[in-house]
Amino acid sequence: MSERRLADLLAMWRIRAFEEKVRDLRLEGPIVGSVHLCIGQEAIPVGACDALEAEDALFATYRGHGWALARGVPAEPLFAELMGRATGVNGGRGGSAYFTAAEYGFHGENSIVGAGAPIACGAALAGRFDGSGRVAVTVFGDGAMNQGAVHEAMNFAAAFDLPVVFVCENNRYSELTPIADMVRGGRLADRAAAYGMPGHRVDGNDAEAVRFHVRDAVEVAREGGGPTLLECMTERISGHYIGDAESYRRPGEMDRIMRREPIARLCEGLLADGVPAAEIDAVESRARAETEAAAAAALAAPLADPATVMEHLYA
Repeated sequence: MSERRLADLLAMWRIRAFEEKVRDLRLEGPIVGSVHLCIGQEAIPVGACDALEAEDALFATYRGHGWALARGVPAEPLFAELMGRATGVNGGRGGSAYFTAAEYGFHGENSIVGAGAPIACGAALAGRFDGSGRVAVTVFGDGAMNQGAVHEAMNFAAAFDLPVVFVCENNRYSELTPIADMVRGGRLADRAAAYGMPGHRVDGNDAEAVRFHVRDAVEVAREGGGPTLLECMTERISGHYIGDAESYRRPGEMDRIMRREPIARLCEGLLADGVPAAEIDAVESRARAETEAAAAAALAAPLADPATVMEHLYA
């Protein structure tokens, strides 16, 4: 059991270290444009992606670096993509918010809030006819639960028993507005009943809890039981975007978040189980060393050649 939890810790530290390095590179200049980090939400992609098979299709939001890493996308070409390097997963064309890596089952981000949900329905429908047995997983935030496209996707998936798992990362803020100010009634998972699908609220700061619920939902979907909605409760440590002043935070809020965040909780649990502190600390050191090496290699790669801008287009 400790081995699995140490593996989860390493996977979460890889995401945390990556995101912190991205933040630094964005402030220093090698990364440009809008960047959204998932610091504090690492347990959800780590647990969820562990429950997927190679043929399954994952659709993330513009806060998708962690999901790509958890799906197996290597850090170096991911760093390179964010830096506009030719060695990036999309040759430097996608940047932070639009990259994709289909060879890893990561079918891209989407900066249209909630737009991944209907696309996932298409992937699930295709899987019904191509014999792949594919399950589609779509990830979105609590604010996206109020988007029409998400409602339509859930209704469509339920009506046709499509193999889709809807994962809502409820970090309690719809951009800069508390979700409590946006909806009446606190449990977004309860909306699933209106579509005739199961809905569960999950501890999104516990990778094992996420893994359990996603694995169950994927199994139901793969066996023809239709879609499931999972509301994974978490909190982001960073702002909505790099540069967010976070003036909406309440006094003492960050202290409470830091006590509950997934890496701190897992480390505390491992210590309580008798895992030596040195072994736990070595996991962080390994992840940070790997991250620094990947970032340095990406930074040394050539910039994307503007002359290739018309490649991969069709009329």
